[in-house]
Amino acid sequence: MKRVLCLPLASLVLLTCIFTSGHAATFEVRNQCPYTVWAASVPVGGGRRLDRGQSWTINVPAGTKQARIWARTKCNFDGAGKGRCETGDCNGLLNCQAFGSPPNTLAEYALNQFNNLDFFDISLVDGFNVPMDFSPVSGRCRGIRCTADINGQCPNVLKAPGGCNNPCTVFKTDQYCCNSGQCSPTDYSRFFKQRCPDAYSYPKDDQTSTFTCPAGTNYRVTFCP
Repeated sequence: MKRVLCLPLASLVLLTCIFTSGHAATFEVRNQCPYTVWAASVPVGGGRRLDRGQSWTINVPAGTKQARIWARTKCNFDGAGKGRCETGDCNGLLNCQAFGSPPNTLAEYALNQFNNLDFFDISLVDGFNVPMDFSPVSGRCRGIRCTADINGQCPNVLKAPGGCNNPCTVFKTDQYCCNSGQCSPTDYSRFFKQRCPDAYSYPKDDQTSTFTCPAGTNYRVTFCP
């Protein structure tokens, strides 16, 4: 989003137009896991390999929405950026153009929305693969995190290579997927909520799982904080 401010110059019959950007944001994606992850970011960023301690900065335009950042694990890509990941894979591409496949812990956000606010959350609706912190690095709003040992404690029926599936992925029923728009917490969603109270545990888990910051805030997403 850009505003154009045009100022008349006294000695010239011309207009000087000054372009000002409207509340774009910077996202630093940092890997603190003791292993390599392949960070993914859609619709802005694509993807990048991050070894332990490395970070990646993404500049996100104002107004971006339906956006996600996540970690992919145990990936193998060729020189053309094609391959596969055990978790979070996005159609076999290093440079993601679409959302990843479950299970994957998601940092979700929408910039410059209602009342000029950013909306952000950590979602386990697609399951869990890597612990995550999602925090503002400017302003005074609070950060959120999900750092429980969900993979280690995952119910047997939800276990997947490299992660823990959400029940919708496993059972594909309206009770767990909320396809009709009506659903309630379940024992499986409570498993996630009890361990990560800040995170979405099922699709209608809005009231305790959506957070806001003023537009123009910058953020950091940390894997294995």
